[in-house]
Amino acid sequence: MSNYFSKVFGSSPVEPIQNHMEICFQASKKLVALFEHAMAGEWDRVAESREEIVELEREADDLKKQIRAQLSRSLFMPVPRRDLLDLLLVQDRIANFARDVSGLVIGRKMEIPASMQDDFLSYVVRNVDAAKAARKSIRELDELYATGFQGAEAELVISLVEELDRVENDTDAMQVRVRNELFSIEKELPPIDVMFLYRVIELVGEIGDMAERIGRRLELLIAR
Repeated sequence: MSNYFSKVFGSSPVEPIQNHMEICFQASKKLVALFEHAMAGEWDRVAESREEIVELEREADDLKKQIRAQLSRSLFMPVPRRDLLDLLLVQDRIANFARDVSGLVIGRKMEIPASMQDDFLSYVVRNVDAAKAARKSIRELDELYATGFQGAEAELVISLVEELDRVENDTDAMQVRVRNELFSIEKELPPIDVMFLYRVIELVGEIGDMAERIGRRLELLIAR
């Protein structure tokens, strides 16, 4: 089926989009090690994790530009070109937010208060889980493309998006808990540190939000 569609529609843009999502997920995943090293005061290793994230973000950005250039306006596809580009941009923001978080952490040698470290790290992991769930959905994009975004494959992807929604709902609840923990001790900390900690919490949460938006984009593609 996929060979048939490639003959009819030309070179499929799906595999590069899937590769792009893989890179973005890997960038977000690096945040777990980065925060583990930061909590242990291992700043040389934090710097290594930061460089790995930056390199992955650059790879994602380069691939994004290539995909945009190769998505010919004349290429006949079962979905609008604009929808695939929107999906690509949302994916790209996962890597961007990972880069931004890592930059703040190493730039300020940010310390996560000991009383909230466990919950904070769990919060980071769950947002990475959301990116992983988004990647799982995007891995079905080639089959969706081949079947014209219809049928049993579409139903499978809808079920994966529902799973993604559950993970993202967890991240929202965990963000509230972590913010409340910070609020309870913020008077004990330098105000500027508190401000940047709230910002990091927000940026980490954006990774889960972008993962959810990927699910929404897939639903739109299926609904057309």
